[in-house]
Amino acid sequence: MFKKVLIAEDLDSISQSIISTLENLSVSNIQSVKYCDEALIKIKKAQAEKKPFDLLISDLSFKQDHRENKLVNGEELIASVKKIQPNIKTIVFSIEDKSFKINSLFNNLEINAYVIKGRNSIKELEVAIQEVYNNNTRILLPQTNTNTITEKSIIEIEAYDISLLTLLSKGLIINEITNEFKKTGLLPNGNSSIEKRLNKLKTYFKANNNVHLIVIAKDMGLI
Repeated sequence: MFKKVLIAEDLDSISQSIISTLENLSVSNIQSVKYCDEALIKIKKAQAEKKPFDLLISDLSFKQDHRENKLVNGEELIASVKKIQPNIKTIVFSIEDKSFKINSLFNNLEINAYVIKGRNSIKELEVAIQEVYNNNTRILLPQTNTNTITEKSIIEIEAYDISLLTLLSKGLIINEITNEFKKTGLLPNGNSSIEKRLNKLKTYFKANNNVHLIVIAKDMGLI
């Protein structure tokens, strides 16, 4: 089992539950922090001392307070950690359940597992830790969640959609987007096709309208 694990979680109750889980798995060195900057400092220090962490377990969202931090979320933390220690095992433990966001973490940051916080998530986290230790990758729990990663969801968001969302965020209406697509040769570029794609995106992201869709896309870093 892992010997040295770092937890980045700002809620004491959740942090303690993770610690208890790791203790039950006989992890000997467990450290926890509430701030991403502090987590990165510990990673750097451990590397310098040639006693690196084997595993990082991190939330994605951290509540901001009076303390000024350079790293404000788990995604930024993991990206920074990977630059220092590329091979560190990483598990994200978060309430975020949008499949595109989760998939981007697997593809862009090469995390090993993603556990969605919920009713039985501590037990699922324990399973994920064991699976990651056994060198299994791309673990997503719970697997029965309606927003889990499937082949369909992976290919749902394309460059076409990013272009469409970007133009929409700039205030362009359907006719104007059509003209822009025709100028660049982007297909399909008919009014009907663009409207259908927008409706599909709103359904996919559970957006109430175009404005809500743009807010979600910006929150997820798509545009």
